[in-house]
Amino acid sequence: MKIIMLGAPGAGKGTQAKKIAERYNIPHVSTGDIFRANIKQGTPLGKQAKEYIDAGALVPDELTIGLLLDRIGQEDCKDGYILDGFPRTLTQAEKLTEALADSGNVDLVLDIEVQDDVIIARMGGRRVCPSCGASYHIVNIPTKVPGVCDVCGAAVIQRPDDAPETVKKRLDVYHEQTQPLIDYYKGLGLLFETDGTRAMDEVFSDIVWQIDKVSSEA
Repeated sequence: MKIIMLGAPGAGKGTQAKKIAERYNIPHVSTGDIFRANIKQGTPLGKQAKEYIDAGALVPDELTIGLLLDRIGQEDCKDGYILDGFPRTLTQAEKLTEALADSGNVDLVLDIEVQDDVIIARMGGRRVCPSCGASYHIVNIPTKVPGVCDVCGAAVIQRPDDAPETVKKRLDVYHEQTQPLIDYYKGLGLLFETDGTRAMDEVFSDIVWQIDKVSSEA
């Protein structure tokens, strides 16, 4: 099963993607995680990506497409995967469709819908450990000791791209450049939309129902 997760930054697609990956035993391929790993390692790609991410802008296609295609070409992706953070532009979607022409296009595109004001509030409370990468939220997933990572004990921080002014920029970019993906995948008959403002488990149950439905019809 090849699945794409769509949704604005902070809509909860990363959390749902991880749950889907665990339930269906397929790799969770997150371009955000790939970029952050490169940033932490100080690679040339990471340095370039950091400039765009910190400014709340999308990383250019040429820095993203090759890396993504290499990842889904690896052995653990042969039976399927879930893409989180890719594609983000119509060009990326079209390139992905072209690349999958021989092996078959994606099976399902999940779109988690959440209003902008809800997202700004959500992301303002996110915290991440700069040492081990563990993620938290001051309301929904707080650390056991305030400000201290449960996993490694380092001080958690707010990423620059989670600051309210940057989130607003990211949402503007999303609506301008990523919204056309909804029409694109709807036209291909692959899109399933779900209300992401509901409880996490309720959203997940809705997603599982749709995945199982598509699987049974394949």
